[in-house]
Amino acid sequence: MNETILVLGASGQIGTELTEKLRSVYGKKQVIASDIRGGNAAIMASGPFEIIDATDKETILKTVKKYKVTQVYLLAAMLSATAEKYPQKAWNLNMNSLLAVLDLAKENHIKQVYWPSSIAVFGPTTPKENTPQKTIMEPSTVYGISKLSGEFWCNYYHKKYGVDVRSLRFPGIISWKSKPGGGTTDYAVDIYFKALEDGNFNCFLSENTRLPMMYMDDAVNATIQLMQAKSEAIKVRTSYNLAAIDFTPKEIFEEIKKHVPDFTITYNPDFRQQIADSWPSNINDSEARKDWNWKHQFDLAAITKDILINLKK
Repeated sequence: MNETILVLGASGQIGTELTEKLRSVYGKKQVIASDIRGGNAAIMASGPFEIIDATDKETILKTVKKYKVTQVYLLAAMLSATAEKYPQKAWNLNMNSLLAVLDLAKENHIKQVYWPSSIAVFGPTTPKENTPQKTIMEPSTVYGISKLSGEFWCNYYHKKYGVDVRSLRFPGIISWKSKPGGGTTDYAVDIYFKALEDGNFNCFLSENTRLPMMYMDDAVNATIQLMQAKSEAIKVRTSYNLAAIDFTPKEIFEEIKKHVPDFTITYNPDFRQQIADSWPSNINDSEARKDWNWKHQFDLAAITKDILINLKK
């Protein structure tokens, strides 16, 4: 457990909560949070914080040397819906940040790298039901293209240089602590805020669009569990399929209505519908469950109850 961890992109939706959890596990001084600008006040106050552009290898290296960093969690990325608006920017951020960190590991400045992939690596030709670990992957979004390329870079650096890099293909992540960050599955976060603030929700996906989802607590726990597993247990060096639950906008709406009876919803699909239609409905993550004993804990009812209790506070 004698690790010193640098989190790049610590102010994002996952970064904020992962940093909190890592600090509770490894100690506040052992986890250096960083982002391209100042972020969450609690994260900046509870331990070291550095301003770092995740594509700037030299600044990352200075920080690694300053704190004697052993692990880098690279979370900086431009997400699916935003990336479609700024394709070149998204590619540069998503690729150059990964190559910078993989190079630092290849040069033995750090021991371990964590980098999240996404269900966006799949595409319209991928089997939609029970999507297997190895399958057809023809992503149709800039985000998906960058994540699929990144998976192969991770595998290449592991095979060629022995870099201990680990990755998870995240489904949609649901959380109440930070607002959404420009992803296609963001409706499943925003809907809870709107249920309590406005009493109605305008959904940008159609009512029966089924997508794989996961509660933030499960996503954070999976990430740390993967990084703590013995190296020989990690058999997949592209990225592991990761799953918990799947649902449609109609199903999440009906679950919220049990707690907020007057809640209403309208459906106005926009450009994000096309992105969602290219992704799987549910994922087979049996390899993660077999290799390092992954288990999720939250279903839709438990997620809804927990979020609404916390938001009301």
